[in-house]
Amino acid sequence: MNGLWEPAADSTLRDEFFGFTNFTLLAILGLLVMIFIVRLLTMRFAPTVLRTIIRSEAIKSKTVQDSDKALGTAVGVGLAYFLVTVMIDDMSRVGSPVLMPDLAVSFLPSILQFIVAIAVVVWAFRLVNIVHDVVMMFDSDDQLDGTEKTLISALQSTLRFIIIFVGAVFVADSMGFDLTSLIAGLGISGLALALAAKDSISNFFGAITVLLDRPFKVGDWISVGTAEGEVIEINLRTTLIRTSADTIITMPNANLVNTPVENWGKRRWRRWQTQLHLDINADGDAVNTFCERVLKTIESHPKTLKEDASFCQVSMISATSLDVDINLYWDVSGGVEERQERAKLIIDIKNIAEDLGIEFYDGRVRQQR
Repeated sequence: MNGLWEPAADSTLRDEFFGFTNFTLLAILGLLVMIFIVRLLTMRFAPTVLRTIIRSEAIKSKTVQDSDKALGTAVGVGLAYFLVTVMIDDMSRVGSPVLMPDLAVSFLPSILQFIVAIAVVVWAFRLVNIVHDVVMMFDSDDQLDGTEKTLISALQSTLRFIIIFVGAVFVADSMGFDLTSLIAGLGISGLALALAAKDSISNFFGAITVLLDRPFKVGDWISVGTAEGEVIEINLRTTLIRTSADTIITMPNANLVNTPVENWGKRRWRRWQTQLHLDINADGDAVNTFCERVLKTIESHPKTLKEDASFCQVSMISATSLDVDINLYWDVSGGVEERQERAKLIIDIKNIAEDLGIEFYDGRVRQQR
């Protein structure tokens, strides 16, 4: 390399200003303009390139539109960092027009490297969201089940952790930390750090246990201690549970390992028990017929099972009512379907009672008689 463009010895470009030659100041100004132009060009053409590679519109949106500014900054400042290092290397050449004070030589590359590291981390952090779209792209029915949601949640948490860790290493390097000494220091103080972070470590291994043993998955309704709700996220440190009141409980993963977890989502069937109060004046034969017809309706219902364990029979008599117990088992996919089928069955039971001339007991009505 013959060096950068070299002005004449008596050129004003070689005049110094606060330790910089005019040539160097113009070069730095040119680098700033170049950063701006390269950033705009990257933001302009990166989407075009990525759209020719990526077919999923959702992935295009998140890889291009949501992160193009960070990518443009990383490319522009990264190129400036390379050129600054070339300029600094050229300073050692005899007759070089490049001149900077020692402070600039020490800090300018570090500042640029720091900006590049932050921009890359921001860009990569935003790309984590494409995990969901990648899984959706390979999903045949376009509907994510609980296992796929759990996989997405785990991958996103893991990628975020890796990005933050690697980004922290690059940021530390840009700030001048000796990574070798830092790692050695971590080895010496590893025990102290482990003791201080024992809860975080327990939560991390709790997440690993949950992902391997799979006591539940995203979308399951679980009970853990006094907490109950739907699992919406499984992260490396915590699991998020949305309650029936629409609040979110942040449950440390270590608690999930050490506390019994009741998973309502793994039920093979849903049991429903209720009691009907028939008017005490109802005809006995009609009541028997009522119980038989209700049981037959339950056994022939397309959404019930365990016919042998289902029943509808008189269980108690009082001065005012005949009590009939009903027990059945729903074979449904979720709570919404269960409520729908239960509503239909209740209407059928009401129609059977009306057909047989049986009235239900109402204490308020009898008190008025």
